[in-house]
Amino acid sequence: MSSSPTRSSSSSSSSSSSSSSSASARKRLLISAGVAVAAVTLGIVSWQATAPEDRPARTSSSAAAAPKGSDVHAELAKLARRESGDKLAAGRADAPVVLIEYSDFKCGYCGKFARDTEPALVKKYVEDGTLRIEWRNFPIFGVDSEAAAKAAWAAGQQDRFAQFHAAAYADGAKEKGFGQARLLELAREAGVPDLERFQRDMAGEAAAAALQKDQEEGYRIGVTSTPSFLVNGQPIAGAQPLGAFEAAIAKAKAQSKAEPQTADGRAAR
Repeated sequence: MSSSPTRSSSSSSSSSSSSSSSASARKRLLISAGVAVAAVTLGIVSWQATAPEDRPARTSSSAAAAPKGSDVHAELAKLARRESGDKLAAGRADAPVVLIEYSDFKCGYCGKFARDTEPALVKKYVEDGTLRIEWRNFPIFGVDSEAAAKAAWAAGQQDRFAQFHAAAYADGAKEKGFGQARLLELAREAGVPDLERFQRDMAGEAAAAALQKDQEEGYRIGVTSTPSFLVNGQPIAGAQPLGAFEAAIAKAKAQSKAEPQTADGRAAR
């Protein structure tokens, strides 16, 4: 007799969890359907942007219908927010080159970029004013990914995003998971001064809204994997070697010099 209510409660919980998962799946499907055309376009441009120069471009009906690469890049370049108070950005708001990064803290290749490539870009280009790096939380690996994204945002509200980012992407960090206790441990490691505020911010509506804004931007332009990057609108797919980013930054910088600029560093079009 006493076991019956327990099974009923478990079944109800399972049903609720299943309904929640189904709702999330439907939401993702609707978002994906809504950006299908953009996804095809960006996919083509991304492939062309990162393919070896001696490889012929693909031909297909989709490719034939896609906008010219330069037009697409100009539109994508407008995604740079250049907000001086952006807690998840590094570099001058008026830097001639902006690298936008769509990443997930549970993504192994995102970690590789964070450890092996990004520090070199910061030292070589951010410190001299050439480059601005703008982070976009783009969690694609479930609940833990989303929790880590909100935690990173919360750390940023106390000017510890870079430190949290480094701790979360350290060797072996993702294998420990991103449960609530672990996120608090990472916040301590990052030197977040007010841990009670950190927990409130992480669970608050502002964190959820910021995450949704980043996700919708990524889905709208067809981001389907992490890490994905835009360098002044030029897509780079995956954790490419340092040289690929150096070449893209050099090209973007040269182009910015040839174009009239607005006060905030954007190309005047």
